[in-house]
Amino acid sequence: MKLVVEVVEAHDLMPKDGEGSSSAFAEVDFGNQITRTRTVPKDLNPAWNEKISFFLDDDPEGTAADLSKRQIEVSVYHERKGFPGHGFLGRVRILGEIALKVYVSPEPKSPPPGSASAEKSKVSSNCGVAGSEEEKEPITIVAQAPTPPKKEEKEEGEEEAEEVIKVETTHHINKQQVSSQPGKSVEQQTPATVPVVPVMAYQQVHFGQAQPSRAEEYKLKDTKPQLGERWPIGGGHVRGSGGGWMGLGTGDKFTSTYDLVEQMYYLYVRVVKAKDLPANPITGSCDPYVEAKLGNYKGTTRHYEKRMNPEWNQVFAFSKERIQSTVLEVFVKDKEMVTRDEYVDSPLAPQWYRLEDRRGEGFKVRGEIMLAVWIGTQADEAFPDAWHADAASVQGEGVYSIRSKVYVSPKLWYLRVNVIEAQDVEPNEKGRLPEVFVKAQVGNQVLKTKPCPMRPGLSPMWNEDLVFVAAEPFDEQLVLTVEDRVSATKDEVLGRAALPLTLFEKRLDHRPVHSRWFNLERFGFAVLEGNHRKELRFASRVHLRVCLEGAYHVMDESTMYISDTRPTARQLWKPPIGVLEVGILSAQGLMPMKAKDSRGTTDAYCVAKYGQKWVRTRTVVSSFSPKWNEQYTWEVYDPCTVITLGVFDNCHLGNSGGGNSNGAAAQAKDSRIGKVRIRLSTLEMDRIYTHSYPLIALQPSGVKKMGELQLAVRFTCLSLASVIYLYGHPLLPKMHYIHPFTVSQVDSLRYQAMSIVAARLGRAEPPLRKEVVEYMLDVDSHMWSMRRSKANFFRIVSLFSGAVGACRWFDSVCRWQNPITTVLVHVLFVILLSYPELILPTVFLYMFMIGLRNYRWRPRYPPHMDTKLSWAEAIHPDELDEEFDTFPTSRPHDLVRMRYDRLRSVAGRIQTVAGDLATQGERTQSLLSWRDPRATALFIMFCLVAAVVLYVTPFRVVALVAGLYVLRHPRFRSKLPSVPSNFFKRLPSRIDSML
Repeated sequence: MKLVVEVVEAHDLMPKDGEGSSSAFAEVDFGNQITRTRTVPKDLNPAWNEKISFFLDDDPEGTAADLSKRQIEVSVYHERKGFPGHGFLGRVRILGEIALKVYVSPEPKSPPPGSASAEKSKVSSNCGVAGSEEEKEPITIVAQAPTPPKKEEKEEGEEEAEEVIKVETTHHINKQQVSSQPGKSVEQQTPATVPVVPVMAYQQVHFGQAQPSRAEEYKLKDTKPQLGERWPIGGGHVRGSGGGWMGLGTGDKFTSTYDLVEQMYYLYVRVVKAKDLPANPITGSCDPYVEAKLGNYKGTTRHYEKRMNPEWNQVFAFSKERIQSTVLEVFVKDKEMVTRDEYVDSPLAPQWYRLEDRRGEGFKVRGEIMLAVWIGTQADEAFPDAWHADAASVQGEGVYSIRSKVYVSPKLWYLRVNVIEAQDVEPNEKGRLPEVFVKAQVGNQVLKTKPCPMRPGLSPMWNEDLVFVAAEPFDEQLVLTVEDRVSATKDEVLGRAALPLTLFEKRLDHRPVHSRWFNLERFGFAVLEGNHRKELRFASRVHLRVCLEGAYHVMDESTMYISDTRPTARQLWKPPIGVLEVGILSAQGLMPMKAKDSRGTTDAYCVAKYGQKWVRTRTVVSSFSPKWNEQYTWEVYDPCTVITLGVFDNCHLGNSGGGNSNGAAAQAKDSRIGKVRIRLSTLEMDRIYTHSYPLIALQPSGVKKMGELQLAVRFTCLSLASVIYLYGHPLLPKMHYIHPFTVSQVDSLRYQAMSIVAARLGRAEPPLRKEVVEYMLDVDSHMWSMRRSKANFFRIVSLFSGAVGACRWFDSVCRWQNPITTVLVHVLFVILLSYPELILPTVFLYMFMIGLRNYRWRPRYPPHMDTKLSWAEAIHPDELDEEFDTFPTSRPHDLVRMRYDRLRSVAGRIQTVAGDLATQGERTQSLLSWRDPRATALFIMFCLVAAVVLYVTPFRVVALVAGLYVLRHPRFRSKLPSVPSNFFKRLPSRIDSML
């Protein structure tokens, strides 16, 4: 007999090779028989699907007795190439899991298919990250086999060759043993030989239970959080220093604005100010600061130098779940003399408090401090700016980067510069006709007109539009230079003008703008002769038509995921049609993003963007399951818009969190965890959607689930008539259709708008950094990707699958594969031919019935990221590496040459399809072109005969004959192509004239 261990796969392993990946293999040890799987290179989710067999005794009873005292140990290692030893990938923790199949199989029989004992099953065991290689504690899975029943006890006809082994796992939770079987103690379940593995959680797993597949992990999950509308009516209490209890209030539900999040209670301490503080006897002054302490949590205000009556007005928030003491201590300290701290025990009331001498020298008054202490929720106004106890490890400048914040995008305008002509342009070199062009610059945006060769006595003319993106308050200038193209590498400036943007009018419609002449400065002293500079003789001028376009919507995001369609000018805005409310509840199962201790850490925050309003939640430090419970509201002007939410890891916490130094933190970038998009038009009105969205990221190692984001979303409609009215109007303002931009202009202007928005939001406090803004706005969505190309191709295939299916069904009808269906189609055809006025009503009634039938199975949840649709699961590693390549490329030349050849191969197929389409169209044109005289003569004679026949024959008779001919029985069909098909394929095309 054999014991078979099938190692299936592992999930969410930690990177070990320094490049964000690992090359993992599994090692199985059973009775000193050690066997390993193959190594899967550079994959954090390796799949082995290998069966490992261990020999057992032939006696079933002896085998069962032996198995009850033996164990299976499975270890996962990272293979280091070029170095001795292997990197240990972890012990059993919640950071990862490995799937195994274990069963006993005799030789050489195999279990009959379909038998109950042959069902496949998985054992999931959480695995994590060890801090060093010295911790060689393997992943341990204990397998116990009960004594198999005797042969005579089996039912008749049951011949099971495979016996299921029950697997029991014992773990540690909070340093206490917890068994995977409830109702039994650890001593009763765990044999003496079983090593106990410390983990953070435990899971009850038996063979025969189906584990969630990869597709199930990526699905949307329904949740039932205790939202504000279901908050309990009764309040809570907190104990003050005097031993009394302070009520949280009864009947206060705080549901007026925070009814889409779970209620979180906080003890707020507002340190307002102090007065009459004693001076330091050594320095003669006082550098005060305040320290608020509740249990093990301590918050500190900023300190002031040489101030006896300081004002802080700083708020501390202690979560009710983290309150460890019934006494709140507030200390006023002198930074220069920390041994003379004063403190106060606050009875939780807003008032002035006298400071007591901590050294025990009686109750001598040392000054007073004003405090306000109260119990509140996250709906409190002080919540966004409060210092939170769970961020006690964050110090220095990192304190300001963990706060929540609401941002507003800068108001963007399109600046249209119509360069008409220039006058009095004099070249630096006499006797040469200049080749003049105009270069315009606004900030970092530079555009040029086409060079215009000058002729004697004529001024250069262009009449070209240069469009820029400008942001209020228009602190930049429009810099114009008239330049001469001396050579391919050299341009000489002939004149310059710097014009403030406030000089130009704002256009709100398509009316023409008056042109103006602007003088160009003498640019120069252009030629140096000896010790003197030769001044230019003429001062030129340029003719412009400039305006700020307010009737356009300046797009900073892709039109596919647009969140705002309003024009720039507020005068053109329509009233809002609804309100969008989003409750950002929490995240679950986030992956470690930074290396810290032995298992890594994540400091997560969430960003949401809709319209011009951006929101950022506070950063929850060192948590894989952060809870934010913050609610935000947006006005909705168009239901066919998208809200985008992203989760990021904060890498700017100073010396805490990820362990970065201040210098490294300044250079670090916040890491992407995942993104969610929700289209408002897919939501039912006034319904609360509570779902857990998978956070899926595409990494160089492949697609990976980074966790889940729990949201509560509600779209409230203010006017149903306005919503219906919008469905018949253009998505963008009318100027986009009256004077549209070219495709290249749209892409360029969008990139410039994104750069301006990122720069402005990066200067806020806390900053919304460039990498965050670019990820939210899909800055690289236009880049080439073989994966996206395949995904779009199969989207097109899926789009036409219905038409293809209808054609196949009609072909089966024509071939009489189902005679009853074909007869019914004949009857329907005759009825519609007899009453042609019923054709269109029948078509629309059919679509109405189909839509009415589909209402029962309508989607009840918003759409989410689909890995199968995105073609992310079956992507080739080289194609994935190509997608993450920089632009321009940074890969070796041989690799780039191989990818170029692959792209040429794909483009060759597309070229062939395009050529075939062109050939068919040219054959159609050649019917009357006399390129083939005989074919054209035959066709026009056929047209003449057809005209006469159709004139003398009723249309219904012609249609009836044609329909019956198409639906004729296969007995009357030929396998050869039809005459019209043969005639069409013989027609000439222009392919013969191509090189």
